[in-house]
Amino acid sequence: MRSLIDILDFTVEEVNELIATANDIIDNPDKYCEKCKRKKLATLFFEPSTRTRLSFESAMIELGGSVIGFSAANNSSAAKGESVADTAKTISCYADIIAMRHPKEGAPLVAAQNATIPVINAGDGGHNHPTQTLTDLLTIHREKGGFENLTVGFCGDLKFGRTVHSLITALSRYSGLNVVLISPEELKLPSYIKKDVLKKNGIPYKQTTDLESVMPELDILYMTRVQRERFFNEEDYLRLKDSYILEPKKLNNAKKDLCIMHPLPRVNEISVAVDDDPRACYFKQVLYGKYIRMALILKLLEEAEK
Repeated sequence: MRSLIDILDFTVEEVNELIATANDIIDNPDKYCEKCKRKKLATLFFEPSTRTRLSFESAMIELGGSVIGFSAANNSSAAKGESVADTAKTISCYADIIAMRHPKEGAPLVAAQNATIPVINAGDGGHNHPTQTLTDLLTIHREKGGFENLTVGFCGDLKFGRTVHSLITALSRYSGLNVVLISPEELKLPSYIKKDVLKKNGIPYKQTTDLESVMPELDILYMTRVQRERFFNEEDYLRLKDSYILEPKKLNNAKKDLCIMHPLPRVNEISVAVDDDPRACYFKQVLYGKYIRMALILKLLEEAEK
């Protein structure tokens, strides 16, 4: 049974196919409004979420399907000690496809190994968030026309940011990528990603603590929040949380066609004054997330029926 746990589960060709389907959904929504009629998506969210959960739910509803599930672990039998494996086996009796978010890394993989229906990883701890990566790829494709020859700056929490890790991995499969890593020393990109992804694929990169110094080079600026929930020490969080705040004046030397992205939620790392800048793409990103999840649900359900 085909599932999506890691972005590398899909080939470049399959990712491009998903993007093409999402673009067709945007252009021809009526064509897809009953594609999932009588199908059910189960959203199993053991960790808080607004965008991802509602994006999956709206995606399934717009495909003509229905949604069941829960939005917190204490609303499920996990509160009684039920294992992820047993939950997956149980939900397989009720639904046609599962979207799961879990604080423990590897939990969606365990679910996929035990379910008899497709499982989509909607985020597992600090590990993977492949549908956010697909959302990011669709955003870049629509705003930049493709993935070749781009300089992408990642700013903020690069240590714990699963969206950053996944997107760097996904973009590494395209040619002409340049990566700029902007973070405090304490939140630098993990060395294993630099070694196994950037260096292994011969992707040029540089690290800096100064956002404004590299701003003129960037085609894409991917902002992230410093995530309180990933810190063991509250003092470290408070010291680092305001390291980078994007304000209009910091964009004075940026390219006119810069694409500013953020996986959201933001706290204060992008000033609301930036929202009206035509280069701000983070709310478009939210909308694109619904369309790419529609394409993904279609693909996995179609493969499950073969």
